[in-house]
Amino acid sequence: MESKRKTIFLVDDDMVNLTFGYNVISGTYNVFTLNSGPRVLKMLKKRIPDLILLDVEMPEMNGYDTIKHIKDKEETKDIPVIFLTAKIDADNELKGLSLGAIDYIHKPFSPPLLLKRLELHLLVESQKQELVNFNNNLQDMVEAKTATVIELQEAVLMTFAELVECRDDITGNHIWRTTQFLRILIQAAQKHALFKKEIDKWNTSLIIQSAQLHDVGKIAIKDSILHKPGKLTVEEFEIIKRHVVFGEQVIDKIINRTTENDFLEQAKILVSTHHEKWDGSGYPRGLKGDAIPLQGRLMAIVDVYDALVSFRPYKKPLTHEESVEIILEGKGTQFDPDVVDVFLEVNEEFVVYLEL
Repeated sequence: MESKRKTIFLVDDDMVNLTFGYNVISGTYNVFTLNSGPRVLKMLKKRIPDLILLDVEMPEMNGYDTIKHIKDKEETKDIPVIFLTAKIDADNELKGLSLGAIDYIHKPFSPPLLLKRLELHLLVESQKQELVNFNNNLQDMVEAKTATVIELQEAVLMTFAELVECRDDITGNHIWRTTQFLRILIQAAQKHALFKKEIDKWNTSLIIQSAQLHDVGKIAIKDSILHKPGKLTVEEFEIIKRHVVFGEQVIDKIINRTTENDFLEQAKILVSTHHEKWDGSGYPRGLKGDAIPLQGRLMAIVDVYDALVSFRPYKKPLTHEESVEIILEGKGTQFDPDVVDVFLEVNEEFVVYLEL
């Protein structure tokens, strides 16, 4: 069909050459004959051809100057250009190729050879475009697959979080709230010189997302302890403390069965360190000071804050102000003093989530 025919600009200042070239190639291609460089550039504003046959020696603007203009414009730079020349000169051919031409055809040209060269070059350009389209489609496929993986990851996290919430229903929306608090605290800490260098290396969205699993180990704690309507005994508290180790074991099992597990590695850090204390009196390993990963030191504050402002069978919820004061009292003992300073700057932002 006519619409599928390739379009070629044939450019030469010699009418004999234009007529001869048109007669040779018009049976196979749509041909526009032009007799100067400026007319080519003007025509390119109206129509983009599949290939340009461009004479080198022309008055007003030669082929070398014309191709420079063609290659300088974004909309025309990818049009393949073949030079037509009556000169056999290696230096000039090299110059033309350096300017972006894909080939030289010497005049007077053989009609069968001209047609074959055009066929081959247009085939190459067609295959290049197919490759570009394939790569674009492949990128779309990769992005779609990535979106699916992220969606699945979110679903897994939400399912685990909801499972913990159902088992430990007295905590209300603890997991959701602590995730919001952690986001606020990380963003604030990143503005401080003391923490900026480390946090800049993090995938913060991944860490915030993985925080939903920080209490996943509670699924292994007996209901009689988890739902006890009163203060725990020493022995019961020791069992509750084991939820950290249980959580690590759950995450390790998932890690061992997957290949894409960056968010699980972050979740494991949060699970295992959010009950450690700055002075080394925390659990499960008694880590002290900077030996506690920064993720865990941040999580420790938001976890305790939410526990303080929340109802428990053995206590009434404290006010925001009372909870902030208790965290301040733990500065340098239970909590990293520098993280507490960051918390004091942004704690008012936490209040909005207490009503949700």
